[in-house]
Amino acid sequence: MATTPTATVNHNEEVIFPPADLDQILDLAHFFEGHAEPGLLLGPDGERVPLPGEVYSVLRQVVDVMCQGKATLIAPQGLLLTTQEAADFLGVSRPTLVKLLETGAIAFSKPNRHRRVRLQDLIEFQHRRRMERRDILSRLTQEAGELGLYDGSPDDYVVALKSARRRHSSDK
Repeated sequence: MATTPTATVNHNEEVIFPPADLDQILDLAHFFEGHAEPGLLLGPDGERVPLPGEVYSVLRQVVDVMCQGKATLIAPQGLLLTTQEAADFLGVSRPTLVKLLETGAIAFSKPNRHRRVRLQDLIEFQHRRRMERRDILSRLTQEAGELGLYDGSPDDYVVALKSARRRHSSDK
């Protein structure tokens, strides 16, 4: 029977930050622009090993993320996290995470007496939340335009924003 990997280390140690000097990463990005096919990995002793297409694709993605100055994390699909690890990943407290789990906002399993959360479910939750926030911002921007706030004074904007927030909170 196959087992799903469970996190056993601090995930902050697995996060890879871009180097302080991005010149080497930018050189790699430029290299990838000119080469669509995987190449070879050259060892310090001159040994050459062909890169599988999948590894080449992951390497391109990592370089792209680092060129943006962002950190990256590579984790096995299906990785199960403890509630504390999941809370740390989302940047929320453990009690807040547990509330999200219990309300069904994030899927979880309970193989024994402890809850486990799939990393993929956390990423999907983050994506849904990002989309919801984007939709709300778009609606607020549209309402502000309809109310002529872009033509008014800052005081008009503050009053209208408070009104829109009240309407939004009553819609829930």
